[in-house]
Amino acid sequence: MKLALSVTSKYKPVIFILLLSLLSACGGSNNSSDRADDASNSTLSPQAALGEQIFKDQNLSASGKMSCASCHNPDHAHAQTNTLAVQFGGARLDVAGFRAVPSLRYLNLTPAFYFSKEGTPTGGFTHDGRADTLSIQAARPFLAPHEMANKDKAEVITKLLSRPYASAFRAVYGTNIFSNAEDAFDRVLFSLQQYQLEDPEFHPYDSKYDQFLAGKISLSDAEMRGLALFNNPQKGNCAACHTSSKAKDGSSPLFTDLTFDNLGVPRNYAIPATLDANYFDLGLCGPDRLDLSDRVDLCGKFKVPTLRNVATRKVFFHNGRFDNLRDVLGFYVRRDTNPEEWYPIAANGQVLQFNDLPSAYASNVNTKEVPYNRKRGMSAALSKEEIEDVIQFLGTLNDGYRAK
Repeated sequence: MKLALSVTSKYKPVIFILLLSLLSACGGSNNSSDRADDASNSTLSPQAALGEQIFKDQNLSASGKMSCASCHNPDHAHAQTNTLAVQFGGARLDVAGFRAVPSLRYLNLTPAFYFSKEGTPTGGFTHDGRADTLSIQAARPFLAPHEMANKDKAEVITKLLSRPYASAFRAVYGTNIFSNAEDAFDRVLFSLQQYQLEDPEFHPYDSKYDQFLAGKISLSDAEMRGLALFNNPQKGNCAACHTSSKAKDGSSPLFTDLTFDNLGVPRNYAIPATLDANYFDLGLCGPDRLDLSDRVDLCGKFKVPTLRNVATRKVFFHNGRFDNLRDVLGFYVRRDTNPEEWYPIAANGQVLQFNDLPSAYASNVNTKEVPYNRKRGMSAALSKEEIEDVIQFLGTLNDGYRAK
């Protein structure tokens, strides 16, 4: 079972979302970089300390109100704080995005994108894996019209020059670093990468489940039942892609195998782009990723994310179609047994299954693995009671657990 993270199970009017976005943007974040000369984490390298300040600095955006932390809030597992399917950016915070915000937690061990010996696409950053490093991934938000919306790299550097930490930037990267905007921008991205790699807040491995694996605590009966269902290849089969056991070297599980899958997630009409009937987000084969556009067999596949902190997420899947775990798990196990629950129904009574894909790519949807191998009239792989147990287990994956 593949839980793709990231809004509502019922469609919301786009106009309402546009108005809401003007008020909330990405959920907000303190503009703590105004106090940036005082690094908040003394354990970080100078480069990473700069990255933390850049990460939280709203002044590096066209609006002056958006930072990396606005959409990747540290207090919310570095994910969004609202229930919008997509966030809004631009100079007036009124330009809609196209995909739900992924969490930035547990990305430090992600490899560059590659195809395995079996031909399986694996690794990379973002929903379509097109960025090979955290540094490369960090570039787009600064320049994307629907995010921080700077016109070019030079504009980012001009803004940075006026920030309190500009002198620290020179001290770390050289007196003349600002003479070349391209080089300075590269150092900005490197700083952000080092911050995410070095700060343990991005990968603490301190959930209840981690402490259970270490033999320090026990799980409740419901959590243990949920774990068993999660691992059972004939029930949830979640562990097939969201590894739940320690690696051979004893390292903690990431709860993702870093591959890609097509789950046939319903179209989310809360995303303004979907008002165009010809618009489709096809993941690995476009529209954002261009190098695999001829691989039609990959169309509709998106990255399998970690399930750590999944119970804290506000939205799920690449298009934010669902806003709660109960519906997400219900979709997994009843997608094919009861498709009318999840997809629109045409005037002739036909269920428009897999309606967020052109019909030519419907065969790419995963219909072979448990729990997706069911047919109409069959029982779902999990009952409602079993779904509740799995939800209890998923709650043990939240960071920062403290035993009472």
